[in-house]
Amino acid sequence: MTVRFRGCLGLVVWLIALSVVVVGDEGEELVITDADREHWSFHAVVRPSVPKVKNSGWVRTPIDAFVLGKLEQVNRQPNPPAEKRDLLRRAFLDLIGLPPTIAEQDQFLADESPAAFERLIDDLLSRPSHGERWGRHWLDVVRYAETNGYERDGAKPSVWRYRDYVIDAFNADKPYDRFVVEQFAGDELPEASTETVIATGFHRLGPFDDEPADFEQDRYDQLDDIIRTTSQAFLGITLGCARCHNHKFDPLSNHDYYRLGAVLNPLKRPLVGRTELDLPAGTLAQRAALMERDRRIDEVRKQIEEVRDSIRAEFLSSGKSSLPVEVVAAFVAAPDKRTQPQKDLVARNSPQLEAELLAALPEDKRQRIAEFEKQIASLRAATPDLPRGYFLTESNEPPPKSFLLLRGQASARGPEVQPAVPVVLTKDGAKFSSQSTTHGTSGQRLAFARWMASTENPLTARVIVNRVWQYHFGEGLVRTPSDFGIIGEAPTHPELLDWLADWFARDANWSIKKLHRLILSSSTYQMSKADHPIYGEQDPRNVTLWRFPYRRLEVEGIRDSMLAVSGQLRHSMGGPGVYLEIPPEVLAGNSDPNVVWPRFDEAASSRRTVYAFVKRALVVPFLEVLDVCDTTRSTELRNRTTIAPQALTLFNGDFANRQARHLAERLIHEAGDNSARQIELAYRLTLCRPPTPPETATMQRFLTDAAGAEDGRLALEQLCRVILNLNEFVYSN
Repeated sequence: MTVRFRGCLGLVVWLIALSVVVVGDEGEELVITDADREHWSFHAVVRPSVPKVKNSGWVRTPIDAFVLGKLEQVNRQPNPPAEKRDLLRRAFLDLIGLPPTIAEQDQFLADESPAAFERLIDDLLSRPSHGERWGRHWLDVVRYAETNGYERDGAKPSVWRYRDYVIDAFNADKPYDRFVVEQFAGDELPEASTETVIATGFHRLGPFDDEPADFEQDRYDQLDDIIRTTSQAFLGITLGCARCHNHKFDPLSNHDYYRLGAVLNPLKRPLVGRTELDLPAGTLAQRAALMERDRRIDEVRKQIEEVRDSIRAEFLSSGKSSLPVEVVAAFVAAPDKRTQPQKDLVARNSPQLEAELLAALPEDKRQRIAEFEKQIASLRAATPDLPRGYFLTESNEPPPKSFLLLRGQASARGPEVQPAVPVVLTKDGAKFSSQSTTHGTSGQRLAFARWMASTENPLTARVIVNRVWQYHFGEGLVRTPSDFGIIGEAPTHPELLDWLADWFARDANWSIKKLHRLILSSSTYQMSKADHPIYGEQDPRNVTLWRFPYRRLEVEGIRDSMLAVSGQLRHSMGGPGVYLEIPPEVLAGNSDPNVVWPRFDEAASSRRTVYAFVKRALVVPFLEVLDVCDTTRSTELRNRTTIAPQALTLFNGDFANRQARHLAERLIHEAGDNSARQIELAYRLTLCRPPTPPETATMQRFLTDAAGAEDGRLALEQLCRVILNLNEFVYSN
């Protein structure tokens, strides 16, 4: 349960609520009234009028009118525009997570057209690296990791295909309503495909205990993980708080929780014992067709073996084989009578014997085998293999009955419940219409997903536009992005939030890229981040958006930027995760360090951080110290800490020092031995600006003094290390 106290009064209210028995002895349902629906986020989204403002010349988009209207109400003015260089770096880091190259800097700075920045936005949104940047944001929300956690922390087979699906979806600008439906019920769509089935890996991303003390309770713990993530990620409500009792603050009942559980109850985890399995990424019918194909192929292979067996004994006894006598004897011996050495001989020499048998086959039998091989090829062509995927599956059996669990205990069943949406979010009660799909599944998830992705739902559009705003400005218009409930924070600009939500769903047709364009084209986004002595004191949290926020990059942006400027970044996309460096002393505590984490390969690992292998029980220290998200749950907003280990990691860590060496090598290669040119190049690569005269003088003096005491190349490496540790490098412009 999520609890936030608003001072002593909030604590008292919470304690009183905790003392109230709200479930009832027999699981009596909470009655939802019209008054419960009066909370702002439960109201239907209605587009408000764009306000009139005094300084209309500042307004580029409707966003600006809403922001400026609030500022004018309190007699404030927005900050002046950011410098062109700053705006360039800001857009690059926001949209693709990498700094601009020098050529890209020169091209943009030379373009004096009023449409230059709009063209830059379109260019960045069209790049494959955009999906890598924004896909990582979504992976935070859906608790993505590549292992299960708990003691054994087993790998999730083929789970990386879900990560690639997310990246591809952002690059293709998949409409967000479709994005929601595919992840929740992509296998139930009439046009279900490998892509939409892989998308349903969303359900299976959470931690998984392969050795639970209570298997039945563990089953409901797995469902609880999906319910919590679904309600927070898509709807911005904390429905998970209603598992054991009615929600203490929001009008969400125990019944609402278990009705969503009933929607998900038909899902099953593919296992052999407790070992996780992946599956061919297809519908029930497609997987059944593959099984039938493989059965028929096995039958044909048996016929091939019968043909070969028909001459095997004769060939071995004929003396025509070139195999040694003891090997022939091993093959002749009955399989159940072979000694272990004979079994080893058979295993090692089977390929050679099969080749000899094939060469010795009479023509008629060779032709028979050829016909059988054609049959196998034909079967494979008619029903091709499917990529493997990591997802839960639903059978074509009737959905199991679902019950409310008293106090959340699997052993304490209450009344039976039917699939439905939360009552407070519907006008006429918890109606729910589903029917069996063409693929044989129940259709329950598809019905729920289509409700979530409809404009009838007051939450989904609000939640996603708020998330996009948050990743651009550091804080959402609602600063509790996964809790739009009563104890969540109210929106700072409620009219702007509703205008954006309605525009996004109706005018933009759920296009995330159109939303990016609208936000980045605004004067609000293009403001400078300069401080103001009075506004900063009156509004230190920048609630009225009088300036652009000053914020540190996420660890992915820092690491990827270091790789990019040092020239080491590999741009290959997709595929299994890569293993970043973990110091030997961290691995030393494991019983088998080489098994728990492969040997470090610098070239292979120099890809974007979104492709890093995410192991729940062993987080890469570089990522952990710089506030990578907690993968055990949906992360609405990462921690923002400023602690000593961060400075030590960036200044003394192996990765940062290695990139400093690579950057120094690049400076020597591209700028030669001229120290002034080296310094100029270093600043432009890393900070996207030339150094100031005092900076140049200081750096040249450092190089001169250091070169006199030790190797000049080492001095240049240390200079690069200092630049990579500047706040200006690790913070957004």
